[in-house]
Amino acid sequence: MEHHLKKALVIGATGAVGRDLVDILLKDEQYSSVATFARRDLGIRHEKLTPYIVDFAYPEQWREFMQGDVLFSALGTSRKQAGSKEGQYRVDYEYQLTAARTAKEQGVRHLVLVSSVGADCHSKFFYLRLKGEIERAAEALGFDGLTIIQPPSLIRKTAKGLGETVSVKALQIANAFGLLRGLAPIETRVVAECMAHAGAESFRGVRRITGQNIRVSMD
Repeated sequence: MEHHLKKALVIGATGAVGRDLVDILLKDEQYSSVATFARRDLGIRHEKLTPYIVDFAYPEQWREFMQGDVLFSALGTSRKQAGSKEGQYRVDYEYQLTAARTAKEQGVRHLVLVSSVGADCHSKFFYLRLKGEIERAAEALGFDGLTIIQPPSLIRKTAKGLGETVSVKALQIANAFGLLRGLAPIETRVVAECMAHAGAESFRGVRRITGQNIRVSMD
């Protein structure tokens, strides 16, 4: 592991995993600074934190600020929140890819990307196909290091009702067809801790941390 402190960049900081991730990074002594890029204010103030409110459709407005060692990408939405498949694709694929490409152009060497277990460009299920496509696009960008985290369904400690995130319904559908059985839900903070741990490592190449291995990888 490199000894110099890391400068972290985070997109998707207002989401369930992203909020936990920012909290962890701010407390982690391996990171000297945390810059967040979000569509609204996080409501957090910290000496290590520099928040940017951005429109991901216009990277020229925030490109110069995306400089650091590792980009954490936890950006995503649900079809319900986005209003359509097209809206979800815009956020989960186009905006994520724009941010990742911008970071690569600005010299960021490591991308840590949250995807989903079962991600597959050729899946019959829109959500899993979407995740497969962003994984493929991220690989094509050519970061020195690319870590892809593939959690199953996620448990949010602040969730209401059933407490599930967007990946749950897709996995429920897959389970109905006998796919991906036996994958227990993982708390968002566990995923975030795995991301922070991965980002602090001096890593080159492409790796996927999948399902229950997310817990194992932290040991």
